[in-house]
Amino acid sequence: MDQVIQVALWMLAGIAGMLALVFMFLFMKYFNLWLRGFVTRAKIGPFNLVFMSLRKVNPQVIIDAKIMAVQAGLTDVSTQGLEAHFLTGGNVRRVVQSLIAAHRARIDLNWDTAAAIDLAGRNVLEAVQTSVNPKVIDCPDPNRGGRRTLDGVAKDGIQLKARARVTVRTNLAQLVGGATEETIIARVGEGIVSAIGSSTSHKEVLANPQLIARAVLAKGLDSQTAFEIVSIDIADVDVGENVGARLQADQAEADMRVARAKAEERRAMAVANEQQMKALTVENRSQVVLAEAEVPRAMADAFRRGSLRSESQSG
Repeated sequence: MDQVIQVALWMLAGIAGMLALVFMFLFMKYFNLWLRGFVTRAKIGPFNLVFMSLRKVNPQVIIDAKIMAVQAGLTDVSTQGLEAHFLTGGNVRRVVQSLIAAHRARIDLNWDTAAAIDLAGRNVLEAVQTSVNPKVIDCPDPNRGGRRTLDGVAKDGIQLKARARVTVRTNLAQLVGGATEETIIARVGEGIVSAIGSSTSHKEVLANPQLIARAVLAKGLDSQTAFEIVSIDIADVDVGENVGARLQADQAEADMRVARAKAEERRAMAVANEQQMKALTVENRSQVVLAEAEVPRAMADAFRRGSLRSESQSG
């Protein structure tokens, strides 16, 4: 019995020794990382580093991200959150960098929101940078739609070709689920065309192009989008065709064609009536000829009956 216990103890000691050797090997492998975390107050112990490798987590990425967060003064970034975001396929370094940028710019952004934005496929660091430094969007964008101008027609019938530059910044609260730049471009384009169409004269737009910008801004086009419109600047306005005159000319030509068609219809009816009267005249003449042919026959019948002779004698 004592021998069995001794064998069991030796086996346990051997297993413990092997585990200790494995742990020491892994600890020596990540010793430099642990030392970096220790001197930078990242608070990631050696056991955590070893267990990270067992959980298929890259300790290098986690320790670098945690050191950046601690040195930047971020208190809501935990090691467990970093590991979870890494395991879900997120970009841990980019999320931490976005939090640091938001913290420096005094933008309200927490870890959960930044991680959700990153997992949604959006570049959260670029979004924070755009929120700090607004960017300019061309409307229309030739690289997306192919069009170079927004064409509208004023009430006096003159076409105006406009180009605008829209300054936007990211709305982090609506970045997940909010509409993208394409929606902003489409809405601004629609608003500019509508504003031109509601202008009494094209001269008003040429004299003060900002009338269009103010009218478009008043519509709240950035609703339910991932951006907030800072300003809309009309870059260029050119005079196009006289659409009103062209439409009037087309309408006059169409009316003339209708009048010609009606005149042709009346002429055809007159020609048909004329032909009908000619046919009726010929029919009447034929009847007269038939009546004239009956006269000699009637006279002959009268002679045979003696009626014509007695009448002449009595006369």
